Amino acid sequence: MVSSQADKAASHARIVDKAAARFRRDGVNGVGVAELMKEAGLTHGGFYRHFASRDDLVAEAVEHALEQGNKRFLTAAARGGEQAFTAIVDGYLSTAHRDAPQDGCAVAALPQDVSRADDRTRAAYGRQVESYLNILAGLASGDDPAAERRQACLALSALVGAVAMARAVGDPELSAEILSETAAALKEL
Repeated sequence: MVSSQADKAASHARIVDKAAARFRRDGVNGVGVAELMKEAGLTHGGFYRHFASRDDLVAEAVEHALEQGNKRFLTAAARGGEQAFTAIVDGYLSTAHRDAPQDGCAVAALPQDVSRADDRTRAAYGRQVESYLNILAGLASGDDPAAERRQACLALSALVGAVAMARAVGDPELSAEILSETAAALKEL
């Protein structure tokens, strides 16, 4: 019985992990349940032993993807001050982040999908955006909380938007320019 519960928990975690990566890469509607279950080494029929609905899987996978991105953001922010801001900008606007959405930030990969999702998923996304804004505002070196919050909103919007556009354009040179010029502009703040 204990082994069975541990196996079920491991299978559940595997499904959520696969879904989090695939949703970031292909979008929430870009992958089906049967395909995810097969990637997790399970049958399609076993899906409902783990989730009440596809929406439950989406919510849990998006929450997981957001947690993964938050860990990377917090690691970069731990440096503190301008050095941390530079590390966040350089990591976020890197070609590695652009080219591997399945491993990247769900805030950049999933805004359109989440805008159409259920309340649980939208709330998780909102909490992550709020967390990023607080981190970025905390890295500012001023004494005006309203100005720091405004700069954090601008910086996060620029980071997310630049990654989204760099992924979407077909011209590699334009893509690289979007990343590098946005990074340069943010560092001038």
